[in-house]
Amino acid sequence: MPEEITSIKLPDLPGQGPVKWYKKISLNLRILLALAATLWAIEIIDLIPGINLDAFGVRPRTLGGLIGIPLMPFLHGDFSHLLSNTFPFLILGYIVLKAERKTFILATISITLLGGLGVWLVGRGESVHIGASGLVYGYFGYVITRAFIERNFIWIITGIVVLFFYGSLLTGALPIHDQPISWEGHLFGMLAGGWFGWRRSKKKKELAIKKEEEDPVKKILEEIRKKNGED
Repeated sequence: MPEEITSIKLPDLPGQGPVKWYKKISLNLRILLALAATLWAIEIIDLIPGINLDAFGVRPRTLGGLIGIPLMPFLHGDFSHLLSNTFPFLILGYIVLKAERKTFILATISITLLGGLGVWLVGRGESVHIGASGLVYGYFGYVITRAFIERNFIWIITGIVVLFFYGSLLTGALPIHDQPISWEGHLFGMLAGGWFGWRRSKKKKELAIKKEEEDPVKKILEEIRKKNGED
């Protein structure tokens, strides 16, 4: 008689175990959420008596104020300030994330450094500039610039939606407010984001032209046209 066949469970091989839930989320999206969580963690730490992290913001035209350029987006005056930045940071940041994918981190770093440098160079003296709003404005500038330059259906719709919900951000980049807000951070963040968006659109156009020039079918058609012209 044939032996009875039974099933046995083999141990999971290295790298073949169950996929952890967080690995189902793209790396860049995890980084975006981690950045938001970091903002809140830093603000909680800033509540500890004797700690004043806000002092490490951008201090225009001072040597010590240079440290604030990379730190500015992580520092907030209070939780109300942080909350007002968190949602647009996640929404606009996610749009940039979907557009950039592999270079989202580069976009974020570029906006942070260029925007912060602009604040350091021309910001009001005897002031400290803090908040992730400069980064939010950078994402806003990026989206609007790409929508304006590329003008394809997806970008036009995205630009219209962003303008509808966040168009009021434009007034925040002007020196017309009585409140102690960093309009300089808003302005230079938006300019930095616009520059990055323009740069990416330009590179995309150059790649499209290069790909079209290298198209083998197009080359054959060009050769046929040239040959017919010579005949």
